[in-house]
Amino acid sequence: MSIFSRPKPSAKCRIAPSILSADFARLGEEVRDVVQAGADWIHFDVMDNHYVPNLTVGPLVCEAIRPHVQVPIDVHLMVEPVDSLIPMFAKAGADYITFHCEASRHIDRTLSLIRDNGCKAGLVFNPSTSLNYLEYVIDKVDLVLLMSVNPGFGGQSFIPSVMNKIAQAHNILDRHRRSTGHEIFLEIDGGVKVENIGALAAAGADTFVAGSAIFGKKNPVGYKQVITQMRESIDHAMQEQHLKDLEEMNKNRG
Repeated sequence: MSIFSRPKPSAKCRIAPSILSADFARLGEEVRDVVQAGADWIHFDVMDNHYVPNLTVGPLVCEAIRPHVQVPIDVHLMVEPVDSLIPMFAKAGADYITFHCEASRHIDRTLSLIRDNGCKAGLVFNPSTSLNYLEYVIDKVDLVLLMSVNPGFGGQSFIPSVMNKIAQAHNILDRHRRSTGHEIFLEIDGGVKVENIGALAAAGADTFVAGSAIFGKKNPVGYKQVITQMRESIDHAMQEQHLKDLEEMNKNRG
């Protein structure tokens, strides 16, 4: 395959608009519009006013939007406890279900419950949550979600210290993939926008949740424009990273 026919790096990434920033008065239309604009997943934020200081939506809303899109629905549970809601969201049409480490007393059991209900299982890490949890359950994880803001509200600014955590998580997941063949996606959620998505991809993230950065454009033309710009930013940053890697390899050979 020539370099001209090689897929762009962004083709292997997933952009997941968060409905938290959508117009709920016309939610079905909104999710159809972002998928038509190029979104790969729909990110579904569930908050309970216990684990986080906000209250959003439940399984009935997930069930309502399921017929409107064919792409995966990525349900992010910011709730405590989590186990009782998992079968409900699985039945409502979720493809991925993620939960926070601190919200389950038995993380291994909760991951198994998600998979037993026919969904892919994900583990969520707050900015200050250690990645050490992964050591014991990585074989049951299909998705790692790193929060780059404190969970609970949309529209927050990216926390810069999470950039190093992305690289650390990527290294852990890459070693696991090479030794077992099990691929785990690395998702980032919070303050993702055109200006920083390239750096996030270069650090190792491959799945990007964006709420206000996409839905804030308010119309399908704007959605397509920003998603296209995000992919261009990813491609540009990954190409620069590739050139840096080649330069470093050549230095080491010399």
